[in-house]
Amino acid sequence: MGKITVTECGIDGLFVIEPTIFKDNRGYFIETYHKEAYEAAGITAEFIQDNQSMSKKGVLRGLHFQINYPQAKLVRVLSGEVFDVAVDLRKGSKTFGKWYGVVLSEENQKQFFVPEGFAHGYLVLSDTAVFAYKCTDFYHPGDDGGLLWNDPEVGIEWPIPEDMDLVIAQRDQEWGTLADIK
Repeated sequence: MGKITVTECGIDGLFVIEPTIFKDNRGYFIETYHKEAYEAAGITAEFIQDNQSMSKKGVLRGLHFQINYPQAKLVRVLSGEVFDVAVDLRKGSKTFGKWYGVVLSEENQKQFFVPEGFAHGYLVLSDTAVFAYKCTDFYHPGDDGGLLWNDPEVGIEWPIPEDMDLVIAQRDQEWGTLADIK
């Protein structure tokens, strides 16, 4: 097993991963992580913490990062659907400030690998979504950083329908812009 399809996103180190889904009359089976398969694809991160969240439609979480203890993340959706985004904040990167977004859902079973040095966030598109992520470092309270979700310099094209009521935490409305991070 362990077969995955890895798609580069035009930003060094950022990948969309599609695992093989084995379906039959009972349902399906997916290998959600296989160290050797991921390493063969160039993803050598050592994951040490798993997290899970549940959010309702219109919740926008992010864009988050840790300042002194950066984390790479392998994210996926267990139920529902989200629009997931990563923004390159690596100093000296030729794609600094560039973003990439992908729809992750229980239906498509895609995963998104976000390396260290990126801000990360997502918007819930379905009634609810359960979101899971593997991290390469532990969460360190007080080490939070963020990028304003609607920073015009970054220009993320969030798929927000006119009738969607956004639910954004106060801190996520107060993060700095790319100009502040530069």
